[in-house]
Amino acid sequence: MRRFRLRTLRWLAALLFLALLVAIVLRWVSLERWRWDVEQAEASSPRVAILTPTPKPEPTPAKPKPIAGKLETAQLFNGITLRPTVQPTPGRAASEERNDPQSYVLDLRLDIRMPAPNRTLDELAKINPELPHLLPGLTEMLQPEAVSPFFAEIYETKLKSLRANLGRLDQLLSRHNFYDTQTVLQLKHPQTQRKAVLLQADMDVDADGSDADRVPAGSGTSPNFQPFTSYRWPKKTQHPSAYLPVLEEKAKRLETEAAQKTIAAERKRELKRALAQTRDEIGTLKTFSFLIGATDPFIVIPGGFTRTEGAKVGDYAVVISGDVIYPAIVGDIGPNDKAGEASLRIAKEISTVATANFRPVSDLKVTYLIFPGTADTPFGPPDLDKINARCEALVNEIGGAGKPMHKWVNIIPPPPTPTPTPTPTPSPSPAASPSPSGSPGASPSASPSPTFAFPLPSASETPSRAPKASAAPSASPVVRQTPSGSRSTVASSRRPGMQTAPPME
Repeated sequence: MRRFRLRTLRWLAALLFLALLVAIVLRWVSLERWRWDVEQAEASSPRVAILTPTPKPEPTPAKPKPIAGKLETAQLFNGITLRPTVQPTPGRAASEERNDPQSYVLDLRLDIRMPAPNRTLDELAKINPELPHLLPGLTEMLQPEAVSPFFAEIYETKLKSLRANLGRLDQLLSRHNFYDTQTVLQLKHPQTQRKAVLLQADMDVDADGSDADRVPAGSGTSPNFQPFTSYRWPKKTQHPSAYLPVLEEKAKRLETEAAQKTIAAERKRELKRALAQTRDEIGTLKTFSFLIGATDPFIVIPGGFTRTEGAKVGDYAVVISGDVIYPAIVGDIGPNDKAGEASLRIAKEISTVATANFRPVSDLKVTYLIFPGTADTPFGPPDLDKINARCEALVNEIGGAGKPMHKWVNIIPPPPTPTPTPTPTPSPSPAASPSPSGSPGASPSASPSPTFAFPLPSASETPSRAPKASAAPSASPVVRQTPSGSRSTVASSRRPGMQTAPPME
């Protein structure tokens, strides 16, 4: 019985194995037949070529430059000397010290030596040896008490900024920008009583300003460009500003975002303030014209000057760099903690490589001499001939210049002169006799030369015909237009520190 059961089990196992083998073979045969049928169908049917577009090669993104080694904290600053020290003291258990904020402290202390102003002519001459020769009248104008209170005020303003931003190490003033004012002196000539403010500093560049009447296309290329200056006057023509479309598009974006119902309340208030400012700027551009940094010679004074020194926008000034005296006007107001800035026109005259972000003079070797209370009102487009003559007269009131001053010329091309419509010439009457060409004493008056603000086309005078032979031709002179405008004291932004080498800090 046992043998029978064992034999039966063996037969059953053999049958199962045989059945499994047959199933595998049949499955394999089925797959091979299906593959053969597919190949035959593809061979008998026409093939359609599918064109796959060639993918455009994408530029390989530049790999970020890895930071080799350790990054020193001193590399985060420009000109600030760091003295790092670690001072360990015995403490408690690590679990206790970890929970105590006073166990791991970094003390920040910025030690600053406050500068002393130059007071004497010898000290001024160390900065610019040509100064005593260029302004011989300085000898009798310098007094021991001539140092302006603004010198201490500007450095006190810098200290307040440092104290407020000491926790923000990335916003601290660099050493270069902290020591940007050599001296500020209040001068007065003993004979003429003419007052002047002398400032020694470096020269940053102001490329702001626009005037669609003179340069319709605009000239702003700086990343920090603003089409406004504090010196402004009512527009003379209907030419729209080239910078209006940008501001109008900005106003539309702000309006669209402010109209969203899901916006946060704080963000909505920010948008309303920005929208109000943008609309105000649009209205200002439609109403006023401004100085142009690239074409007009002007300087920028700190806001504190308008209080301490009495200097105002529109006052005449001269800029002394090397052995050249450049006439200028006060055209813009800057921050209270920065001094030494001139228009791109002056900067280009001093150094041809100067740009809005590349200062012409990085050392404290530039002298700015401002004559308070000399502004001509109402304001109008700058007349370079008048600026040249007025600055020369003011320098003569403080002892004169040791050499001829620089003369500015207009570099703005005049607008195209419209072609006059030809008028028919009347036929002469038989009874009338032609008048003589004119006596020497009755020659027409010559029209004035074109100015910076109003380029005038040359006018030719044609003698009129008269029935009497004794009549002499007459001509009316062309009247020279007078610049007019309104005073403004709106402050413009000041560029951050710029250097001769390397460029902007």
